[in-house]
Amino acid sequence: MEQYDALPEPDPYSASRDAFERLVWTLADGPAADLPHDEPEVRLEQLGRDLLRQLMQDHLDLRARKEEDAVRANAGTPVITGPEGRARPWREKGHRRLLACVFGPVSVSRIAYRGRGVANVHPADEALSLPAGRHSRGLARLAAVEAVRGSFDQAAAAIERRCGKVLGKRRLTELVVASAIDIAAYYTAKIPTPCTREMPLVIQIDGKGVVMRPEALREATRRAAAKSAVAGRRGRLAPGEKPNRKRMATVACVFDIAPAPRRPHDIIHPPGGRSGTRSPRPGPKAERKWCTASVIRPPEQVVADAFDQAASRDPHRLRDWIVLVDGARHQLDLVQDEAARRSIRLNILLDFVHVAEYYWTAAHAFHPVGSREAETWAADKLTAILAGQAGRAAHEMTAQAAAEQLPTARRDAVTTCHRYLTGHLGQLNYDTALAVGWPIATGAVEGACRHLIADRLDITGARWGLDGAEAVLQLRALITNGDFEDYWIFHTAREHQRLYPSPDQQDYSLTA
Repeated sequence: MEQYDALPEPDPYSASRDAFERLVWTLADGPAADLPHDEPEVRLEQLGRDLLRQLMQDHLDLRARKEEDAVRANAGTPVITGPEGRARPWREKGHRRLLACVFGPVSVSRIAYRGRGVANVHPADEALSLPAGRHSRGLARLAAVEAVRGSFDQAAAAIERRCGKVLGKRRLTELVVASAIDIAAYYTAKIPTPCTREMPLVIQIDGKGVVMRPEALREATRRAAAKSAVAGRRGRLAPGEKPNRKRMATVACVFDIAPAPRRPHDIIHPPGGRSGTRSPRPGPKAERKWCTASVIRPPEQVVADAFDQAASRDPHRLRDWIVLVDGARHQLDLVQDEAARRSIRLNILLDFVHVAEYYWTAAHAFHPVGSREAETWAADKLTAILAGQAGRAAHEMTAQAAAEQLPTARRDAVTTCHRYLTGHLGQLNYDTALAVGWPIATGAVEGACRHLIADRLDITGARWGLDGAEAVLQLRALITNGDFEDYWIFHTAREHQRLYPSPDQQDYSLTA
């Protein structure tokens, strides 16, 4: 008996091919054939997105048909069980859920395995690694990238231009917060690049305030703000008064440096300018810089994270550890406490720029602002400090103030500078630092404060909640470290584990 011809399999991507043909016709012979170049450009962007969305839909429909074919071909497959271990004896095809992806909204059809009194189980969800919500992981990634660049409104507008109306501002914020939940685990698992013992290890700590909504302020700041509100609105703040609307974020940087020895005159030019016969030697450059920041965690935890990163780079304590701070007593206490807890020998230096600011204020107590005499006086004293004579420079300054019998207001500036220097003599060993090629300023962490906080969290009109500020801050630090792509792979795997834990899954952890 002659066999009948088998019917050809329907093309699963026929709708996509039709959409592509319509797109080609529109450009070649259709309405766009005689238009100026910019109008077809706009149409092509819209129709191209529709084509990509159709391709995604056809792919999902094909996966659904393959799942149904596999069930029919394997009628005796084991019964599906749910996460609680109970069997799902019945199955029902055609269960759909919506998915908003970067090309637009699509629908996913899959088989539901059902049981009496228990929730449905959809094995296709695990195979596709579908998210818990409606928005795809690709859309969450795009939201994270756009939200750290500008405001949430700007991020929502950028996503709408690219993907259409698939994401609102509130959901965008939620996706950004969820995108940052694995950053701490990622850096715990990540192994840093090894380095030679000849390269010093530098830690820098600083802080910067972030304007918060009232409910996100720390308790002391909230009470001060409430007290000011009870007092009533005034035209302006009193000298030294704070508006009580900020919460301090702590920023830390860890990096390696190649030593670059210098002399004091490489930092401070002689009075009258340089001769031109010798150019100043360049300072050390930060390499493999790692930044972290937090507005939620206490400063001691951020300092501990910085020490953890440094310890992972030098587990056997073979390198010189240099810590640079701006002189804030609480920062010094935190650093010294953490070093004592870990039995680490530190070389702590004060930021020379802060020291110079104090000395310039004192210089203007003796000489007019902007005068050559003030410049010469400050250059002479700062050069002495760089040469290791900080104590002598502080004594000479107070002796000069006493000899000239300065008025009280001008003498206060000298006294403040003297108190600052004598209170930190142990952190002013710049002669040793310059000789061995260490950095003496906190430019790296101050630049991180500007980039991580001021350029994004301090934009005009921004008032932050805790979760949103913390997520944006950590994501900006992650991108600054150059780890975003690697982190997203790690985060995707962790998210899959959380949503679809294997029955035999034990306490295994992913490594970055």
